[in-house]
Amino acid sequence: MTITESEIRTGRVEFEGRGLKVAAYEACQAGDVPRPALILIHEWWGVTEHIEDIARRYAAEGFLVVAPDLYDGVTTRDADEAARLMAGLSLEKGLTSLGIVLDGLRSRAGVTAVGVTGFCMGGTFALRLACETKLDAAVPFYGDVPEETGFIAGLSCPLLFIGGEKDAWITTAKMDRLAEALRRHGRNGEVRVYPGAAHAFFNDTRPEVYSPADAADAWKRVIDFLKQHLH
Repeated sequence: MTITESEIRTGRVEFEGRGLKVAAYEACQAGDVPRPALILIHEWWGVTEHIEDIARRYAAEGFLVVAPDLYDGVTTRDADEAARLMAGLSLEKGLTSLGIVLDGLRSRAGVTAVGVTGFCMGGTFALRLACETKLDAAVPFYGDVPEETGFIAGLSCPLLFIGGEKDAWITTAKMDRLAEALRRHGRNGEVRVYPGAAHAFFNDTRPEVYSPADAADAWKRVIDFLKQHLH
């Protein structure tokens, strides 16, 4: 059954805890029925219209989707400004904000499971969040993999990592490092690398890197993966 745009309920929500407040964009199908939740973490551009569109796409697949705003309302199309914004967001602060959102979702009536996904910077946080706290599934898109991979020992859920072979930032060496760490620590994870694909190949608002065929294949794999693990 195809879900139309009018059947997706969207809005701004706020999560509160640990003395902090975290704003977010939320999307889900209309109707108060039990459903799994998905935390969608934005790229270094912020919670853009593109991220909101992805949230609605996930919602059409049956998930309650929350895209936390880690930049407190700021978005940009300028790479230099995006780099500054990302540099100003510490791993600790980002994980704290995401933990507040996760706690809020876990306590919400009707939420049956919680997963996480994210792109670029959001992929980095998605990977780390899945290793720092309990989740049910994680899908990082081309997130960073530091040289020290001991944190992978804490991976709490099945993982599907999506990357591109021609990514100049999240290189194949980094993705190989992640795959090796998953094997070394005996964790349930797959690293899926798309031949010839560049960084951000899923972003259909960036024609210089967007790869329609790879994005379509990744989307199908991700939805199948999430529906397998989030019930």
